[in-house]
Amino acid sequence: MEDHQIQDITIGVNWKLVFKAIRQRKSLFYKTLPVTFVLACLFIICIPRYYQTEIKLAPEMENSGAGGALSSIASSFGFDLGEMQTSDAITPLLYPDLMEDNGFVASLFAISIETKDKSLKTTYHDYLKSYQQYPWWTYIISWITSPFTKKDSIGDGALDPYRLPKSEDKIAKKIRDKIHISVDKKTAVITISVEAQDPLVCKTVADSTKNRLQTLITNYRTNKARTDYEYYKGLVDDAKQEYEKARKVYGGTADANTRVALRSVELRLEDMENDMQLKFNTYTTLNNQLQAAKAKVQERTPAFTVIKGAAVPVKPAGPKRMIFVAVMTIIAFICTSLYVLKNIVKS
Repeated sequence: MEDHQIQDITIGVNWKLVFKAIRQRKSLFYKTLPVTFVLACLFIICIPRYYQTEIKLAPEMENSGAGGALSSIASSFGFDLGEMQTSDAITPLLYPDLMEDNGFVASLFAISIETKDKSLKTTYHDYLKSYQQYPWWTYIISWITSPFTKKDSIGDGALDPYRLPKSEDKIAKKIRDKIHISVDKKTAVITISVEAQDPLVCKTVADSTKNRLQTLITNYRTNKARTDYEYYKGLVDDAKQEYEKARKVYGGTADANTRVALRSVELRLEDMENDMQLKFNTYTTLNNQLQAAKAKVQERTPAFTVIKGAAVPVKPAGPKRMIFVAVMTIIAFICTSLYVLKNIVKS
């Protein structure tokens, strides 16, 4: 029934009359289309171009997963049983949420960047704050609203990432808009994509974000092992001092009583030797535990395989100026045609 109605409507349209009306009002198209074309060009040219690059990482998994047919079935539904069985509280699926943490975002403030033409060398924070290009109307709006904007008073102390002033919080939001971390649920591949107005800055920020992400994950994975290592290192140092002290006392006493044949002296030297041997055994045992803790740190340190490294983009990612102008011109043509046909229907 609906198909017949559509066909009736299509048949009922007098296309000759439509094209005739458009030709009769072609002077209107000669006005609207060039004006739309020029305005679209002026608008899109004012918007600065930006570049994009990305890095893909394959993190080392602690467990190989459930395996077998069950793992394959789960992955087809977007679930990774290996991820679910890992003992880590921070799994790759949670890595994108790190961009919501002010502490992690604030650590990106100090990235040293340099533009491709080498005209600017500063920090990523200052680059976003003072060296960004904006459309001309942004400056007008900022000038109008500036008298009503309260300036932040930033002290000389260290910046607390969890108590950022309003101006610094805006910088953090800009970073969140320009850096995106995503994880493929099936393969656990981490993708870090970065957007910037300079191609070299784009690559530099991507590499720095990757390094900071790896450092954060490594520190988390090895935290317990490093704590144990420092603990055993302290015990080994104390045990070594105790052993060296006992050895020095035993050696001095033995040298002082070389020609003495008293049984009491022999017993005292024997006790001192036993005490020195006990301290040596303690030192040896603790040193073995220290080496095991050191090996555990290395074992817990994750490895990351770079599948796709960040490259300096050659062409800008946007805005798509030609596409925008073409779309706006087509929309202007359609709107003008509807306006012409509307007058025909009324008449």
